[in-house]
Amino acid sequence: MHDINDMLLFAQVVKARSFSGAASRLGISKSRVSKSVARLEAALGVRLLQRSTRRLSLTEVGEAYFEHCDRIVDEMAQAENTIGSLHREPRGKLRFSAPVAFSTLHVAPALADFMLQYPELSVDMTISDRLVNLVDEGYDLALRIAPVPGDNLVARRLAPIRRKICGSPAYLARWGVPEKPEDLAGHNCLDYTYLTTQGFWHLRGPAGDISVPVAGKLRINDDEALSQAVLGGLGLALLPTFIVGSELQAGRLVEVLPGYVPVERFIYAVHLPNRHLPLKVRAFIDFLQQRFGDEPEWDRPASPGSARRWLGLSR
Repeated sequence: MHDINDMLLFAQVVKARSFSGAASRLGISKSRVSKSVARLEAALGVRLLQRSTRRLSLTEVGEAYFEHCDRIVDEMAQAENTIGSLHREPRGKLRFSAPVAFSTLHVAPALADFMLQYPELSVDMTISDRLVNLVDEGYDLALRIAPVPGDNLVARRLAPIRRKICGSPAYLARWGVPEKPEDLAGHNCLDYTYLTTQGFWHLRGPAGDISVPVAGKLRINDDEALSQAVLGGLGLALLPTFIVGSELQAGRLVEVLPGYVPVERFIYAVHLPNRHLPLKVRAFIDFLQQRFGDEPEWDRPASPGSARRWLGLSR
């Protein structure tokens, strides 16, 4: 085998596009770099680089050889990172963004446990429904609710985001329980204006996907505010269970038409492609996935004493 140090120096020359650039990066002399590449070429019996006064370029053989050398550099860095991660904890500042309602109700309460687990780490969280630009704005990661994550990003699924048609016991006692989707036409269906499907509820039922026209006397662009209107007995609404899960479990809200729900979305942790993902990012994603999971706490079944039972309501 050829001297691996010569191979690594050759890879650095290619990346820096010059002998002097590689020497500067590595803190060694230009002559040492030049001698190393010459020694490698002599051992291989081929010319790897075309040299001129203006530029440095790879020969055809050099280009193929560089791919292997570059892979070795990455593998060595990954090995060092793996070994190092066994002997250190996440540290530094973790900067991320998260959607307003989900972060307020579930991420922020979880931060205490996470930061107590990793005392060398500080957190800078931005609560916003805006899709931040990870590169331009300097975020380590973002939490996003979407059918699929964005392009050119690595995504890890944290938890399902489910919506259910909900009403209060008082509203259902007064106006009745819908038995089929067409019955929604006779109800005050409150609209969440942040969605682009206003005037229709797109549901997935036993026979497939359907679009049900709905109308109501209230339109709100905030799910938490919408849930308060439903709790107050104003009407029915499609509400995310991560907001109203405890209300459904306690019977303060009742799910109607349980066989008809919107297509399930998910909350993802997204970050830029990075072969050597920082330990702080990996630890946070692992923590959130373990805390929420495929069946999060807010999706637990309703208690036996739910409103449907004590009101005697039928489906």
